Amino acid sequence: MDRRLTPFSGRIGHISLRGRIADVPLTEGEPARITSPLAPLLASPGGAIDRQLIFGDAVTVIERRDGQAFVMAAKDGYCGWVPDTALGPARAATHRIKSPATHLYPEPRVQAPPVIPLWLNARITVTGESGAWVETPEGFIPKSHLTQSDQAATDPVAVAQSLLNAPYLWAGNSAAGVDCSGLVQLSLHAAGLPCPGDSDLQQAIGQDIPATVPLQRGDLLFWKGHVAMMTGPDRLIHANGYTMSVAYEDLTAATTRIGSHYGGEIIARRRL
Repeated sequence: MDRRLTPFSGRIGHISLRGRIADVPLTEGEPARITSPLAPLLASPGGAIDRQLIFGDAVTVIERRDGQAFVMAAKDGYCGWVPDTALGPARAATHRIKSPATHLYPEPRVQAPPVIPLWLNARITVTGESGAWVETPEGFIPKSHLTQSDQAATDPVAVAQSLLNAPYLWAGNSAAGVDCSGLVQLSLHAAGLPCPGDSDLQQAIGQDIPATVPLQRGDLLFWKGHVAMMTGPDRLIHANGYTMSVAYEDLTAATTRIGSHYGGEIIARRRL
């Protein structure tokens, strides 16, 4: 079983593992949500980072131990450890952030000092409106930065392009820092499309594109450990360690560069 997608903390498992794992206590878990702008999702308590979770992400808490919680994320099934301090009670979201970034304010006034930043796809519960602002239990957000939680973007490529020049960050999932698979997941999730968190897992989405079929906008290209999204037949966008940013690159140049520097060929072409 893939550790990343297996809801087993090493001591306690989720009831979805019944019949797949023996002699382990199982639990339904505790519903919760992420309440910090970004929360590192770690492979083990205090260990390496696998991904980031963002404000409002729904999770199931399977075990709490020494200030850490082992969770399973609702959006993609990814499992790992987050700080207890990053968790709060579960709450249904009514809206999501549609802009690359915004801020949460203590009052509906642009001059007010912001409380925390919020990032694309953060899940929000709106309780009221005040002019150009919406009110949430945590504070106020500009109404123009939100959309209803069930309203999807029409073009995932346009979402990716909205993050152009965002800094590259290994395991990052926001405009504050994003990696190749994070950029793809953010873009597809904004468009209401399912997408796992890592590039090797993302190779299973969509349909294979035969080598004889020309590429088009929205197609995904995979190298070992890397994914990019086509913006057209000859150009792609990706978060990459070469420019340390989200950047456009000519398809031929990217293929040559990656092949010569990393010894990698394109291993998959997928169409959503």
